[in-house]
Amino acid sequence: MLAFIVRRIITTIPVMAFVALFVFSLLYIAPGDPAAVIAGDQASPADVERIRASLGLDRPYLIRFGEWFYHVLQGDLGTSIFTSLPVTQLIAQRIEPTVSLMLLTLIFAVVVAVPMGVVAAWKAGSWIDRCVVGFAVFGFSVPVFVVGYMLAYVFALKLDWVPVQGYTPISQGIWPWFKNLILPSITLGFVYIALIARITRATMLEVLQQDYVRTASAKGVEQRNVLFVHALKNAAVPVITIIGIGVALLIGGAVVTESVFAIPGLGRLTLDAILRRDYPVIQGVVLIFSFVYVLVNLLVDLIYTLVDPRIRY
Repeated sequence: MLAFIVRRIITTIPVMAFVALFVFSLLYIAPGDPAAVIAGDQASPADVERIRASLGLDRPYLIRFGEWFYHVLQGDLGTSIFTSLPVTQLIAQRIEPTVSLMLLTLIFAVVVAVPMGVVAAWKAGSWIDRCVVGFAVFGFSVPVFVVGYMLAYVFALKLDWVPVQGYTPISQGIWPWFKNLILPSITLGFVYIALIARITRATMLEVLQQDYVRTASAKGVEQRNVLFVHALKNAAVPVITIIGIGVALLIGGAVVTESVFAIPGLGRLTLDAILRRDYPVIQGVVLIFSFVYVLVNLLVDLIYTLVDPRIRY
């Protein structure tokens, strides 16, 4: 196992190097000139050139990439063009709301979606199954921001049960922190629940047809144990896989959700940086998200061995 972990970590190095190259190339691929944005509409071409030179944008691509990558290896993600603050400091200031939102969403989605999928497979063809399938289709069809505005209008503005926007750090109390994240977590988890529930249902339908499941039922094992102990355990690998893949949905959805609910997280930081062409911040945040996604995939591979002893690396 240790050898596998080391081998997987080593294989992530070229992946991260390629991601770093792509992220740095965004400066050249994306439309718009950061020097022109900083100079403003009234600036002359000479002013734009002077700012471009001060930012080092007039230097060769490979030299700039080499210097940037060298600093990244030392933990230096550069300095924001507009705030003049280190990118690592900006990320550290915004990481708590995003991590809180993603963890709550992940827990909420798994707790809700897996039983939904199991029950839908158990009651295949019934009205429960049709409701779950309909919910899954609805969850995929409705954009995240529409769900967010609907929930905010009903539960925050009309019923006044929860705050409509903002974020309270966990250091100021568990309940205020949780209360601010209820609606964003439900919003972000909507499509995630639909995805997990659908995969769980499809996998469970196949497992429930196996002989050992029918044998367990014939021996009088309680139905709940048949579903959640015997069947779900053998259907867990595809479900865990889709949960790991779905983390990318959470990362992308966090940008929209944080904007809808005015949460000062990494999603808002990324959106603001994109609007202002603040490339060092964009590069730093995308690189961090990519690194997290690679680690999540490694974690998923390790969990496989826990739920299915037949899997060995």
